Amino acid sequence: MTPLVLKALPTINFSLGFLLSGLTLGFLLRIILTWYPSVNLKSGLWPLLVIPTEPPLALTRKFVAPIGGVDITPVIWVGFTSLLRELLVGQQGVLTQIMFNIHAQS
Repeated sequence: MTPLVLKALPTINFSLGFLLSGLTLGFLLRIILTWYPSVNLKSGLWPLLVIPTEPPLALTRKFVAPIGGVDITPVIWVGFTSLLRELLVGQQGVLTQIMFNIHAQS
């Protein structure tokens, strides 16, 4: 790896972890919102939640039908983003291990 990437690795690790945690929280809120179908997601502050979460949910809805009338796509994305976060920036994640090995060598 280039020295510039190595210096930026802690920032990348933190930013990616923050982004994936935020998306997980957003999908968790979307799960809760499925319990309240009368909530208008186009008004108030709800678009701040809908704008980043709706594109992946809409894509997944093309392949996964509702089960018993319940949209399960947010559950799928909570699992996916949690897994991705753990694999990349978790305690045993790839980026975390690279940073650990770099510090151990110096």
